[in-house]
Amino acid sequence: MRALVIEDDAGIASGLRHALTQAGYATDLCDTVAGALTLLRAECYDLVLLDLGLPDGDGRTVLQRLRATHTANDNGTQAQTPVIIMTARDAVDDRIAGLDSGADDYLVKPFDLNELLARLRAVQRRMAGRAHPTIRHGTLELDPAARVVTLAGDPVALGVREFDLLHTLLQASPRVLSKAQLEAALYPLGEGLESNAMEVHVHHLRRKLGDGVIRTLRGVGYFVPRAEASP
Repeated sequence: MRALVIEDDAGIASGLRHALTQAGYATDLCDTVAGALTLLRAECYDLVLLDLGLPDGDGRTVLQRLRATHTANDNGTQAQTPVIIMTARDAVDDRIAGLDSGADDYLVKPFDLNELLARLRAVQRRMAGRAHPTIRHGTLELDPAARVVTLAGDPVALGVREFDLLHTLLQASPRVLSKAQLEAALYPLGEGLESNAMEVHVHHLRRKLGDGVIRTLRGVGYFVPRAEASP
């Protein structure tokens, strides 16, 4: 999962990046409206955390521009990146304006990081059309909050990147994700990685979960097929 934190307070931004990284997000930081718009044009994010009081303008400019430009994907459905506003502005009118501008949630500073992470998971469930916090695929279950995976009821020990890769593929299922898309989802900007890192992670997951969970579409990428319906 790829997150963008738009926050001009360096201490808050650093704390958010640490918390999000621990929760499995590849996190990029920026501290201006102009920088945010540049990154949003160049990169694809699964989530945006947005401060309103930025040095070169109001953060709502970023939100309005994002909603205006990301209106539809190739099949005509809405393709909106989840945005959570995080600000010291606690007036009701400010909350209404933020939500009516297209924000998916609104948090007033200071806030508890665990509450923020819970709200992120709730937003992602809504975007994926899921009500249950656990992602189920046949006998495979993944709990994003606890970062636990079980297969047929037995726990499966996964490394950090393995868990994040499986989570990304399960959320996208049955869409095929290219190696470049997966690298962008798992690694923040500027972090070096080995050219075969994704292949190694997929190999380890197949060894632990079996060959049928993650499939390869040669020359295109990886995917998790739809789970077979229970009889």
